[in-house]
Amino acid sequence: MRTTRAFAPVAIAVTAVTAVLLGAAAPAAVAKDGDVRHEGSCSPSGSWKVKASPEDGRIEVEGEVDSNRNGQRWYWSIRHNGPIVAQGQRRTVAGSFEVRRVLSNRAGTDTFVFTARRAGTRQVCRGTVRF
Repeated sequence: MRTTRAFAPVAIAVTAVTAVLLGAAAPAAVAKDGDVRHEGSCSPSGSWKVKASPEDGRIEVEGEVDSNRNGQRWYWSIRHNGPIVAQGQRRTVAGSFEVRRVLSNRAGTDTFVFTARRAGTRQVCRGTVRF
């Protein structure tokens, strides 16, 4: 019995450390292999995120703006190696909006630029990702 009690604190400590390590590894496991992500601040406030990931031989591009304000109107565009390949308008819901497009995978490095401009202001969010 004494041997069991002596090892019980060690077993509890090992279990606790293992749980912490597995918990810390969980967010990385959620991200898909091959994703490329960037994020930053908008001018003058807010934040943006842009992500590119493989999608059945093509590239999924996602852009997001978080301004923490509901109902704002934004004009957005996605450029692929220079030209605009997608554009539109969105309104923020719960303070943010997101756009997603699946685009061609061209030879070499693909460069995507996500830009969002808030209507009636000078607020701009711009992020670049290379895939």
